[in-house]
Amino acid sequence: MPAAATPLVELENLRTDVDTALRAHLARLGAEVAEIGPGTAALTEHVSTLLDGGKRLRAAFCYWSFRAHGGAPTGATRDAVVRIGAALELFQAAALLHDDVMDASDTRRGRPTAHRVFAARHGDNAWTGDGERFGTAVAILLGDLCLVACHREAAAALDAVEPTVARAARDLFDTMTSEVVVGQYLDVLVQAEPWGLDPVADEQRARTVLRSKSARYSVERPLALGAVLAGAGAEDVEAISAVGLPVGEAFQLRDDLLGVFGDPAVTGKPAGDDLREGKHTVLVARTLADGGEEARALLSKHLGDPELSAEDVSALRDTMTASGAVDDVEALIDELASAALERLASSDLSSPGREVLADLARVAVDRRA
Repeated sequence: MPAAATPLVELENLRTDVDTALRAHLARLGAEVAEIGPGTAALTEHVSTLLDGGKRLRAAFCYWSFRAHGGAPTGATRDAVVRIGAALELFQAAALLHDDVMDASDTRRGRPTAHRVFAARHGDNAWTGDGERFGTAVAILLGDLCLVACHREAAAALDAVEPTVARAARDLFDTMTSEVVVGQYLDVLVQAEPWGLDPVADEQRARTVLRSKSARYSVERPLALGAVLAGAGAEDVEAISAVGLPVGEAFQLRDDLLGVFGDPAVTGKPAGDDLREGKHTVLVARTLADGGEEARALLSKHLGDPELSAEDVSALRDTMTASGAVDDVEALIDELASAALERLASSDLSSPGREVLADLARVAVDRRA
């Protein structure tokens, strides 16, 4: 079994240093925001709360790729990598804020989502207008604020790096942010388009979404950023990306399973939330392909119903399990992760970076939240 996630992200003081960089950025941002107008402190206070719950896996993938490609554990470039890790966390916060609005999610990491928090604030203060619309507007603006913040933090980090390396890292970071925005659009699109007529095509579309929306920015791009910041050449960056993409895909497939079968006490989200949101995932595509007419009828009736009862969720879970789809997705996760770990094991990356990256990959795909 891999080491637990928390000790891994704490190695070489990484989590503490990333958290320090985040606090420093939010302190500067909070002071800037407070000068703009009264009542604005609530924005940065909520961002701080959201960031408190992160696993820091993206920052860890970036940092340990840097170390595995020969980066030093001290010095100005190491400090820049830590700040890029903070920028990745700010970017994830932006993505989560927008994602929660699009999915109409009620909770995130066991706490009310931003649009619910600010809708409640609207009601508590008896403000005029529609409270839900207010909450949605604030959450979108919070996501925008985090998106700006991530680019500012990345730019400040790269000021301390040799210009050619900084330019390459900047281009990669920009590409990553664009990929996720387009991936979010593809996710919205695939929920709207006809589904269930061609399960093979459905699965291909679902995997395209998870690669662009999650796999690349969760694992592949952080690994590539770490390599670039260590001064790795194009061939080495391509090699670590070939490790990162399948790990990232396996990471998201695990997330899809947890969205249906996860323990709410661990995931921080209600049981079966992805079923209520009508997520068109590989798990759903495999169920439609292999579950028969009864399974297709049940999914057609219940998938995307926000009022699903606990009994309905249980029936859908049973159907997915009986179809073999759950075992199929588990096998796909294992196939993707195993291939990536074999590539990593046969690489000439430096220790201890290579070994920590392998443990991080295992934690990413073998988790309960």
